[in-house]
Amino acid sequence: MTLLLHRQEIAGDRDLVDLRCRALAIAAELGFPMREQTQIATALSEIGRNALAHAGSGQILLALEPLDAPRRLVMRVDDNGPGIPDIGSAQIGIRRDPAAGRGMGLIAAQRLVDRFRIESVPGKGTSVEMTKDLPLREAGAPKDLAGRVQRAVKNLRAEDPLRTVQTQNRQLLTSLAAERERQDELRRLNQELEETNRGVVALYAELDEKAEYLRRASDLKSRFLSHMSHEFRTPLSSILALSRLLLDQVDGPLMPEQQKQVSYIRKSAESLLELINDLLDIAKVEAGKLTVNCTSFALGDLFGGLRGALRPLMTRETVSISFEQKGKSPDLHTDEGKVAQILRNFIANAIRFTEGGSIEVTSCYHADRDLYEFAVKDTGIGIAPADQTMIFEEFSQVEGALQRESRGTGLGLPLSRQLAELLGGHIQLKSELGKGSTFTLWIPRSLDTPETAREESAPGRKILVIDDEDTFRYIIRQLLGGIDGLKISEARTGIEGIARARQERPDAVILDVLMPDRGGQEVLRVLKADPEVKNIPVVVTTSLPLSERLLAELREASTVMAKQNLSSESLRAALAQVIAASPLGESENA
Repeated sequence: MTLLLHRQEIAGDRDLVDLRCRALAIAAELGFPMREQTQIATALSEIGRNALAHAGSGQILLALEPLDAPRRLVMRVDDNGPGIPDIGSAQIGIRRDPAAGRGMGLIAAQRLVDRFRIESVPGKGTSVEMTKDLPLREAGAPKDLAGRVQRAVKNLRAEDPLRTVQTQNRQLLTSLAAERERQDELRRLNQELEETNRGVVALYAELDEKAEYLRRASDLKSRFLSHMSHEFRTPLSSILALSRLLLDQVDGPLMPEQQKQVSYIRKSAESLLELINDLLDIAKVEAGKLTVNCTSFALGDLFGGLRGALRPLMTRETVSISFEQKGKSPDLHTDEGKVAQILRNFIANAIRFTEGGSIEVTSCYHADRDLYEFAVKDTGIGIAPADQTMIFEEFSQVEGALQRESRGTGLGLPLSRQLAELLGGHIQLKSELGKGSTFTLWIPRSLDTPETAREESAPGRKILVIDDEDTFRYIIRQLLGGIDGLKISEARTGIEGIARARQERPDAVILDVLMPDRGGQEVLRVLKADPEVKNIPVVVTTSLPLSERLLAELREASTVMAKQNLSSESLRAALAQVIAASPLGESENA
């Protein structure tokens, strides 16, 4: 229901001047601020001028609707002119006469009101309706408000055109002053932004310099470890060979005490050789020079080799060890030696820290994800929650009586974690102090070699990185640098990442878990629920511990990787695997 405020016919320029004055008076009485009063009067003037120019006359109607809040001022301009053949083009100013200014009135009016609607029938005229929401403080009775407006319009004296122009000039000057203030503020903000950008550029330059320094330091460390490892191997091999000759009593029998001493020498040499081998492997992984030799092999052969290799370590009669294959066990196509090395580390630790009970080595193939799960469960001393992260750090060991009796190198688990990531997998730990531990290795059943991986990530690929940390997005660019034709786009928020994924259709998405607006779990859920992008593989990276609960929440991801363990080789291999395995692997994006 509407309440009429004012009706007026326009047939000449004088009527337009009068209309503007009345529109200002009505807007002021309705409580609109000065700036919005000018907008209302200007919008009506522009549409009234159009009606006068194209139809020769028009009818103006101002009304209040609805009677209940929220209320709106409705402005309607009708004419009986020739109409507008193409309303859409007229509204966006496509078909206008620049000399006459035709088409500009509609555009200007649309920007000054809250809602704008136009109807036109060729040969029958045009109707334009505009609305402006009333200020919230105008909550009086509608009829009282309308009465005040009508009295204000009735008492309004007609001003001469010169006075009207002077009033408009004052309003224009006020608007220009406000606009100048906004321009000054914008200029100041731009200057601050430029200074900030210069600081960011300088920071990135410093980060690049630091990254290059760290890279050189890492290279020097890797070369040092490699050279020293090779230098140590020769004398250690001699010590082991000579001790074996002595223990085999090739040159005569040894006294019992002498035999014990030589055994200690040999055991110490074996421990030192193990340390050197682990150091060399870690150096190769960090330098990206550890090769992956993929072959096809049966799970039974892998377990058979482990039984034979670990039999000499089973020195406690109170501990039993068993191997079990659960369900279907298809052949694996990966690096058998590295899989065996990881499992040997798990089992050796279980034997070392289990005084009584059992050690169970199990395997399970998950066909839905094409993944193998290897678990080594023991009934040993267990690991406290506070130490479960530390044991994966190099040269770190938990202090305890049993640990002091059986000292290790502190490199087995860190190396196993890096090898697992090199094979496209990851390691999980579940342990309770005094009740034992379960180390689980997850790896894909089939893995391409690094050389093939680099070919799979070849020219024309598009990667989208969704992470709120500038530093980590920079790290990703550096890790994937040097791949010809690879295009990397970035999103700082989950919302932006979803929009970019739908727009750009990348070959893969690298997604962070912890983000301020939308977490990685929610972004992953949205992407996988969208039919248009659900097949894009998602590699989740996180600084959180890879717990079973977190992995369950991220089960729709193609793979999950720990940020602190990312390397160029592991990231490229993971991307190559998920892109090749996804439907996009053969798409036009490739």
